[in-house]
Amino acid sequence: MSSTATTGELAVCRAVSVVHGRGDARVVALHDVDLRLGAGERIGLWGRSGSGKTTLLHVLGGLVTPTEGDVTWRGKRLSSLDAAARGRARARGISYVFQGANLLPTFTAYENVAFAAHASGGGDSDSEPDELLELVGLTAKLDALPAELSGGEAQRVAIARALAQRPSLLLCDEPTGHLDGDTGERVLDLIDALQRRFAFALVIATHDPEVAARLPRVIGLRDGRIVGEDRFA
Repeated sequence: MSSTATTGELAVCRAVSVVHGRGDARVVALHDVDLRLGAGERIGLWGRSGSGKTTLLHVLGGLVTPTEGDVTWRGKRLSSLDAAARGRARARGISYVFQGANLLPTFTAYENVAFAAHASGGGDSDSEPDELLELVGLTAKLDALPAELSGGEAQRVAIARALAQRPSLLLCDEPTGHLDGDTGERVLDLIDALQRRFAFALVIATHDPEVAARLPRVIGLRDGRIVGEDRFA
């Protein structure tokens, strides 16, 4: 499996706001956010629940269309595309790892990874799901159903599934939120190692300052606004 990294900026948010509801039910999830993400860059989005970090993650990945502002992906205006076109854009380079593994319950570990590869158009080789599951240390679990996996194992299958889409950008939303401390550390170490190997850009949204501090660039959010940025490298 070769790296999908490219040079230059991958994603840019310009004056992005996201508003849900109207009147008394109006909620501002993001307010006037500017963010630039370069190829191969590693960023943490840090904030408490309700700070806007998950919404920003979804905006970057084209799952949420901003109420105001623009989002570009590889130089094209993602925010101006319809849902089908955004889906095609995501399939060509954006993958997700969510707080829960969200595996297809009736598919084996192998089938979950193979299905993702096929859906993204990247599954030409029958050996690739085996390779990816080997990379995440699950060669012995190819035929296991999600219910037969531990939480850490299920999350590693989710990571392999995300890599099957050959991402240029991996978006992780609280990827250790349902795991104990030791298992969470191992999952984060795995993500770090795979990012170094394949050089995809990585954005991790987290409420945990220790998780955020693993990233060289950390953006703090509160009440839908960027309130600070730290760089550690």
